[in-house]
Amino acid sequence: MRTPFPTQITALPPEYRSRLMEHARDVSFPEGERLFSEGGHADRFWIIRSGAVAMDLHVPGRQPAVIENLGPGELVGWSWMFKPYRWHMGARATTPVRTHEFDALTVRMLMDADAAFGSVVGHWVSQVLAHRLQATRVRLLDLYAPYGSGSVV
Repeated sequence: MRTPFPTQITALPPEYRSRLMEHARDVSFPEGERLFSEGGHADRFWIIRSGAVAMDLHVPGRQPAVIENLGPGELVGWSWMFKPYRWHMGARATTPVRTHEFDALTVRMLMDADAAFGSVVGHWVSQVLAHRLQATRVRLLDLYAPYGSGSVV
């Protein structure tokens, strides 16, 4: 059996995934709408049900640099978990998007109340964070370094 990609909700063990999903509400975004902007208050997060979301970074004097494109099953947003709860990137729907939306405070309270749940969710979000930081590094090297990232595509 293949290991789920760490940014996918399927990376969570089923019992913790279903516990998290008990607190989801369905939300839709039209193509082009921003889910959040860099620097804004991070009070929620999403798991994509359908569609695509571009994660981007503000670049002075330029259009935001797209770091990664996310699709169904992927976590959108990790800043909700770390003080001061400010978005470190931005996100925009590149197609019509349907998501599961979660209230950050509720999920943090669940994590604090149940150490096992908190550990599993925290580990998952940390894996997503590590993946996004690596994607950011590679993308910025591709955009701004003299010879790109050197990665073979």
